[in-house]
Amino acid sequence: MERTAGGDQNSGLTAEQKKQLKKERRKAKVSGKATQSTTQSFPGTDASSSNVLQKSKAELRAERRAKQEADRAAKAAMKAEQTSGGSKLKGPQVPANIQADDPKVQKKAAKKLEKQQVPQRAEGQKKVALFSHLHQYERSLSITSNMGFGNTGIHPAIIQLGLQYAEGLITGSNARCAALISAVCRVIKDYVTPQHKELSRDLEMKLKPAISYLNQCRPLSVSMGSAIKFMKLQISVCRKMSDSEAKSRLVDSLREFVRVNIVLAGKAISDSACTKISDGDVVMIYGNSSLITRVLCDAHKVGRNFRVVVVDSRPKLAGRGALRRLRQAGIQCSYVLVSAASYIMPEVTKVVLGAHGLLSNGYVMGSVGTSMVAMAAKACGVPVIVCCEAYKFCERVQADSFVNNEIGDPRDLLVKTNSHKSNPSLLDEEDWKQMDSLKVLHLTYDVTPPDYVAMVVTELGKIPCTSVPVVLRVRSTDT
Repeated sequence: MERTAGGDQNSGLTAEQKKQLKKERRKAKVSGKATQSTTQSFPGTDASSSNVLQKSKAELRAERRAKQEADRAAKAAMKAEQTSGGSKLKGPQVPANIQADDPKVQKKAAKKLEKQQVPQRAEGQKKVALFSHLHQYERSLSITSNMGFGNTGIHPAIIQLGLQYAEGLITGSNARCAALISAVCRVIKDYVTPQHKELSRDLEMKLKPAISYLNQCRPLSVSMGSAIKFMKLQISVCRKMSDSEAKSRLVDSLREFVRVNIVLAGKAISDSACTKISDGDVVMIYGNSSLITRVLCDAHKVGRNFRVVVVDSRPKLAGRGALRRLRQAGIQCSYVLVSAASYIMPEVTKVVLGAHGLLSNGYVMGSVGTSMVAMAAKACGVPVIVCCEAYKFCERVQADSFVNNEIGDPRDLLVKTNSHKSNPSLLDEEDWKQMDSLKVLHLTYDVTPPDYVAMVVTELGKIPCTSVPVVLRVRSTDT
């Protein structure tokens, strides 16, 4: 008897007693009965067990419900903290095309190109350190040298178009966009849907390597980006159509895109801009914009008597093409380089400029030198009028020409070897290659602040630069 009493005091409840206690806890309906039975049967139970058993089922259910609500609230707070503060911790999303100096990003891009069977274009060796985050390609390094015809899924029309982009045979935003749509129409006509596949999904997958290849040949322009976005939208619409009907609809819609956004928009802009040119005006233009040339020729046809000053710059000297067309139309012209724009600006009454694109913050993206001409006009109090189609408006925000730009071939700024014997002081390609410390920078675009621009003439009317977000919102609702 002494052993039994001593064992109960030292060891507490036995295994059988613990099982019986658990059963009674589950079956107990009233806390008093459960406590009484437990204390009578098992005098060694502790105070914590009796306190738990004193609670009713309703009280236990309320505690569980409160705990679940607290867990849900904690999870919701954690999720809200991740969504609000996660972007700050990770940093802003930077496009891969302006991270050429990041090995991890370039490795990921190379794997993507390899998966799409698109050759990666080799970059130039002598890059300016300030622009090392941008890609710099040289025309001497061909993109198709390791590319066999028929080995990839890229259509020959796309390959030909990419080479024309890389060699500079097709330039200008409208010309590049129209050429892209023409090549894509050829791809759609030759496309045959494989068995057990849907046209809308398979055609979009076929176009992705083509777009990547064109981007390797030359970075896509704002106009091309708008065309590609429209193209993908039209492909998604044709899901419930037959193959022949879908292909016909796609070709027609793409051609309609060119007609509406380039041809008809150019006519509307020309009619509106002609009202801003008066008799006796001296109009200054920069470079070779097909839209600006059309505006001036149409103004001359309606009987306006004015003079044009064509401002040009190296290395392309594209203004010579505009000068040739204006002279053929019978317009009196003068030709100067951009370095002399400030000297001739006092006799100018208006400056009419084209645009590569209009950014969401109101900045005008144009050929390099456009900002310099606009700044000289602002200093002399000469109004600057920008003519631009609405499909060139983009949601990108940019306030300088350093973060995002296109770097051209540096050899364009150099003199060809053995072509400067009359002036040996000029730098040629061979001398440049031997000078490791000498870097040549050839920027393609610059951005003009909206303070320098008086108005923007579009097919939608005359608007200020700050109205770009409004136009983008209206166009998004229309599509």
